[in-house]
Amino acid sequence: MPFSIRIQVAPQDLDELQHVNNVVYVRWIQEVAVAHSASVGLGLEEYRQRGALFVVRRHEVDYLRPALAGDELEVETRVVAVSPVTATRRTFIRRASDGQLLVQAQTQWAYISTTNGRPVRIPPEVMERFAIEPIDEKCTP
Repeated sequence: MPFSIRIQVAPQDLDELQHVNNVVYVRWIQEVAVAHSASVGLGLEEYRQRGALFVVRRHEVDYLRPALAGDELEVETRVVAVSPVTATRRTFIRRASDGQLLVQAQTQWAYISTTNGRPVRIPPEVMERFAIEPIDEKCTP
């Protein structure tokens, strides 16, 4: 099941064209992933105790439509694939009032050691907290 948060677009989120700046969308993509992880009991402190945590390795972002000041947005994420040392998430940002898809993204997260910064295997007890929900590319939610 996807995880989502609601965000109200604030004036400081806007660029010179008066729509949400692309960097702000990337921040929200990270925020929803961190909130999802915390919701399953894996906040920053839990990762530190394990000696490893997820960091972004790659973002692919498609900006489809602008969001404007005052818009309420739903930012939804899900884990769609895993490998021994990475997890891939898809994120969808929609305007809450009409459900219009504004941004879609795919992010690869690497699980790295906090002591040496090198990739390490994702423990089963970490991955079992997240449902793996592949998305049919022909029909994005």
